[in-house]
Amino acid sequence: MFIETTPPSEAGGALAEWYSSQEKSWGFLPDYAACFAARPDVAKAWTTLNLTIRGGMERRRFELATIAAARTLRSTYCTVAHASFLRDVCDDGATVEELARHPDGSSLSDQDRAVYGFATKVARDASAVEQADIDTLRTAGLSDTDISDIVYAVAARAFFTKVLDGLGARLDRATADTFDPEVLDAMVVGRPVLTD
Repeated sequence: MFIETTPPSEAGGALAEWYSSQEKSWGFLPDYAACFAARPDVAKAWTTLNLTIRGGMERRRFELATIAAARTLRSTYCTVAHASFLRDVCDDGATVEELARHPDGSSLSDQDRAVYGFATKVARDASAVEQADIDTLRTAGLSDTDISDIVYAVAARAFFTKVLDGLGARLDRATADTFDPEVLDAMVVGRPVLTD
């Protein structure tokens, strides 16, 4: 971490609540939690936004779009964390392994490939999105609400990845170690994993 942060033993009020919620979710206090030490109100707002977006769309699609965005934005932390959710929460380790072999999503099903490609494009350069991109998603069976949800998920991920990478957070070893080394290596797209 590039900034001085408040350790859990010294945290009080909203920050202590934020740290506690993150430790409860992960089973340990993740490195990124300290990024919000100065502004736990921002962490709370982020959590509300993220859960609202995720709760309004199919969970597997949310994770797929988030992984595509995180990879494009070169966030190792978010790529690996959301691959773990795709594997564990959505029970889809096969897609995680497929993305490790084909990071561009080219081997996915037609609809998944369309979602992944669109999320990648929005993350890379949203101003390059054209009507043809939307028409491709509609042809793949997505509604306009589905398409909007993908954009929301990508835009929210852009915020989070920039906070984590801008302040120097690194993926926790505890999460990294749940993956086979070859799969993990394919997801290290930016900052390296914590070694401490």
